Amino acid sequence: MSAINHPSRDAAANYKPVQLAAAARCGLDVPRSVITSDPEHARTFMGDDTVVYKGLGGGVLGPEGRQFLPVALVSADQVDDGVGSTAHLFQECVDKAYEVRLTVIGDRMFPVAIHAGSETARLDWRTDYRSLTYEPTTMPLAVKKAVRALMSELGLHFGALDFAVTPDGRWVFFEVNPNGQWHWLAVKAGVPLVEAMADALQGDRP
Repeated sequence: MSAINHPSRDAAANYKPVQLAAAARCGLDVPRSVITSDPEHARTFMGDDTVVYKGLGGGVLGPEGRQFLPVALVSADQVDDGVGSTAHLFQECVDKAYEVRLTVIGDRMFPVAIHAGSETARLDWRTDYRSLTYEPTTMPLAVKKAVRALMSELGLHFGALDFAVTPDGRWVFFEVNPNGQWHWLAVKAGVPLVEAMADALQGDRP
């Protein structure tokens, strides 16, 4: 976990409506999304499409560690009045070739491709870590510039950003976790995240 973002910036950036709007302003490709507690609004957004449902938060800490709400596929006929109990995030379903976890530490960016080996992992890779394979990858210059703009707007020095890469090579932004996990990627993909984080914690940063 990071300890190098200002706590207030960390908390503000963790709010998904804020980060999705900021990402779009900064030039990142963001899925068509709606946040609503109105069942009819949700059905209208979905139309005849199957969309994804995501939690608005990053999960909670329980007796067995962090517990999160997995991504789920939903259609309009599955929406009932229970949607009215709280706000929900619905997004268009993005066709993925693979996903990327981009770890940003100051001016340094470490993109790692995540290839899912099961159907559940293809929908949400957090549900089946054993099926995943990893490899360092490169990112388009336009995406890199937009990420720098996003980090600046949110006031973050560290962030773990999730993208889908579509079969035609389009990078689609899902979220930025300002306090996300990163060490397992250093082990699995052999990227120097430990060294970069140590440099940052020792003050070797802007």
